[in-house]
Amino acid sequence: MDHMSFSFADTIAGYVTYFNRSEKSFGIKTSDGREFKAYLTPNAYGRITQNLEEPYLDCTARFGEMLTPGQHIFAHGIFYPQGQEYKFEVKSVVFPGDVPDKYRHEEPDWWVKQVRSIADSYLKWQFNYPQQPIDYREYRTYLNLAGTKKKDDFLQETDTISRLVYGFASAFLMTGEDRFLEAAEKGTEYLRQHMRFYDPDEDLIYWYHGIQVTGNREQKLLTSEFGDDYDAIPAYEQIYALAGPIQTYRITGDRRILKDAEMTLDLFDRFFLDKQGVGYFSHIDPLTLDPRAESLGPNRARKNWNSVGDHAPAYLINLWLATGEQRYADMLEYTFDTIVKYFPDYDNSPFVQERFYEDWSHDTTWGWQQNRAVAGHNLKIAWNLMRMNSLKPKEEYVAMAQKIAELMPEAGSDRQRGGWYDMLERILGEGEEQYRLVWHDRKAWWQQEQAILAYLILHGVQKQPEYLRHAREAAAFYNAFFLDHDDGGVYFNVLANGLPYLMGNERFKGNHSMSGYHSTELCYLSAVYTNLLITKQPMDFYFKPQPGAFKDNILRVQPDILPPGSVRIAQVWANEEEYADFDADALTVKLPDTQEQLKIKVRITPNV
Repeated sequence: MDHMSFSFADTIAGYVTYFNRSEKSFGIKTSDGREFKAYLTPNAYGRITQNLEEPYLDCTARFGEMLTPGQHIFAHGIFYPQGQEYKFEVKSVVFPGDVPDKYRHEEPDWWVKQVRSIADSYLKWQFNYPQQPIDYREYRTYLNLAGTKKKDDFLQETDTISRLVYGFASAFLMTGEDRFLEAAEKGTEYLRQHMRFYDPDEDLIYWYHGIQVTGNREQKLLTSEFGDDYDAIPAYEQIYALAGPIQTYRITGDRRILKDAEMTLDLFDRFFLDKQGVGYFSHIDPLTLDPRAESLGPNRARKNWNSVGDHAPAYLINLWLATGEQRYADMLEYTFDTIVKYFPDYDNSPFVQERFYEDWSHDTTWGWQQNRAVAGHNLKIAWNLMRMNSLKPKEEYVAMAQKIAELMPEAGSDRQRGGWYDMLERILGEGEEQYRLVWHDRKAWWQQEQAILAYLILHGVQKQPEYLRHAREAAAFYNAFFLDHDDGGVYFNVLANGLPYLMGNERFKGNHSMSGYHSTELCYLSAVYTNLLITKQPMDFYFKPQPGAFKDNILRVQPDILPPGSVRIAQVWANEEEYADFDADALTVKLPDTQEQLKIKVRITPNV
């Protein structure tokens, strides 16, 4: 095609370079330095990014004031052929803030407000709260766009309940509002009563895949119901079964949760761990508990990102934060050392390798993955390596995190429209200049989370301006396009241009992949990294420990694994009365010897 001969709509993300009032045109320079000329049409409108439950923030009348050099914008419009060129006529503009270098998502309470709204939406959708009490018998895995349930759906998946429990617990940590803790504790107890299987012969705990609920009857589903993992026990399901309970444990110290975690780790160490080699297997046979059983088919003697890397973000870092126990620190180090040793493949691809045979040779023929990359997994590795480096510094942790941060924008992000892609081919084909998208060019909510957190913590620790730019661009795209201002919560996917994609499973607010976990994890850790490491603002956190639950009555309140000495406790309140028995630098509170369950509020401040 010699030149473009058709019109099409699209979005350009970038920074204003000039504004010409007389012809109502302006320049936009993209993240990778390409400049476009854009024209405002008579019907063009502008808005400033608004948070969930905030009113629409129209700024159409302020175009002349706000289209100033350096202002970050998302301009949506139509490209028209015009001679041998094109003309880009803008129909709408989204401003992440109202002046250059100002972003609404960096407001101290932005993410607190967002997590409150998301958690309240799930309380309403799942339990019709506050009209009805919180009852997990009413929980369903699948929720449609508006949060209603499918009439013929009776499935309760263990992992999706656990992920939602994580969301409620995180909302309580950030707000101190008791309805969220009630939901987290009831969900944790429901998991223990209905989804946990104790094997007295092996003295181990397994977590069921889920249950089918019909009235007062339930059918247990021990093995996975999904084609990739069918009739096996996948490591990732056992991993994510702990996500919600452990986040709840950080608040309450419920010793039963800790016991469940210890016994689940015993399951990993006895049956998933490769005792003759390195790492954790991805699946075990449900009868023999053997990762090498022939019955596992394509999952026989395999290792992957989930089985090695997902322990840390799902539960293990939070378990260490709550206990400080060396066992968990050692397991974290083991998993990260394994990632650093075996996952890089930079001689062949900018993306890590994610699937392996038992001997760590590359498995490039498995199922849907083949020789493909999940952009978010690369970013997730960078994010978690930087967390781990603050617990046990190693040059190789930082080096790999920085390598990922350097390569990923070109390989996995959309530098024309903003945001991050889903799956890409790891290798370029002959004559290709861009890594090919596998299924589509849509963008999933959870992959945006990984980018935001990776670049936030990289900038928070390393202080490189480039990292802050990538973090801001990712968070601006997410908050501009993923928040559902009509029905609440966040969209599963958006099109490349930022418009919501509302078909099939991607229409849902609850499904096998989505259940209030990634959206609330993003709120919690974005607030922590932004306030405590970047903008240097204090944050309040809330706990409600059971009497005598925590070892030596020591409540550990470090919000995440942050650089040593970067934050300290400024003030503590117990039942709204100021409380003085704490170690500011150790980030611990010595709880009083009482039978009363106290609500503890802790203000953590940066060491500037």
